[in-house]
Amino acid sequence: MARLVRHEQKGPYFIEKTEVLAMEKDAIAICGCGLSAELPLCDGTHKTCRAAEEEGKLYLWEGETAREVQMP
Repeated sequence: MARLVRHEQKGPYFIEKTEVLAMEKDAIAICGCGLSAELPLCDGTHKTCRAAEEEGKLYLWEGETAREVQMP
């Protein structure tokens, strides 16, 4: 499946070492779906993608709503 995600950031996201240490976790998760409200960190939004999207289709996400769009 594919999705269109609007990114408004104009540069990279950085995770500072002090932030990682403050989390006191063995690992951190980086967002792979592009929909996390906590970018670049994963906030679990991908669970919504898994439930709403079908393989082989293209989706446009607006807020928490997905709609299928036709692939060119």
